[in-house]
This record gives sequence, C-alpha cells and structure tokens, in this order.
Amino acid sequence: MKKLSAALLLLATTAYAQAYDNSLTEDAIKKRLAPIGSVYLEGDKAAAAAEPTGPRSGEQVYQAACFACHGTGALGAPKSADDWAPRIAKGKDTLLNHALNGFNAMPPKGTCMDCSEDEISAAIDFMTSK
Repeated sequence: MKKLSAALLLLATTAYAQAYDNSLTEDAIKKRLAPIGSVYLEGDKAAAAAEPTGPRSGEQVYQAACFACHGTGALGAPKSADDWAPRIAKGKDTLLNHALNGFNAMPPKGTCMDCSEDEISAAIDFMTSK
C-alpha cells in the first residue's frame, strides 16, 4: 500500500509540474521585479514630480477613499439613502465636522489624509445624494 501511495504521489507531482505554465520570459520577469521608485541623494537631479491636477470631485474622493466602508456598510457606516436620512437631519455642518474630525468608528478624514475640506464636503454631497 505504501508503494502504491508513493507511486500515485510521484505521478500527481509529475503531472502537476508539467501542467504548470512557465510562460514568463526573462524580460517579463525583469519588468515585474523592477523597483517601483527611485532614491535620490542630495545633489542628484531628481525627476520632476507630477503636478497636482486640481481638486477631486466628490465621486472621485468617494471611489478612492470612502467606498470601502460607505459602499459596504462596514463598521456600521451609512451607505443607502435610508441610512443617511437621520444624519442629514443633523445638518451639513455636523456631517462635515464628523468627516473631518472622526466620529465613532470613522477616523478623521476617513482614509483620505490628503483630501482638502472642500473635497471631503464634495464627497459628503455625493454620498448623501445617492
């Protein structure tokens, strides 16, 4: 029985190894392993930084930073119009204050630390209009 088990294991391993697709070329492997950034020492000329594209729309902020919780209802985050109704009744200033400073399970600015107050406000408008 042990010999049969060993033979079957060897056969399965061989079949799996032959079925494994090793289609990556050497260039593809080098591209996948390439560094994602560069280090510049003082005095070195660095590549130009990307210019800011201006304020993001409420939908852009929502998709990038708010959807993880408000799109799924994680940790009790309001997601549908019915969930927002009692919060909207407290007023936009309260919603903005909670979004900027955090409230219950929501950290300050949610997950958008680089969002401006106007972008957070636009995201609130987008979420409450759905």
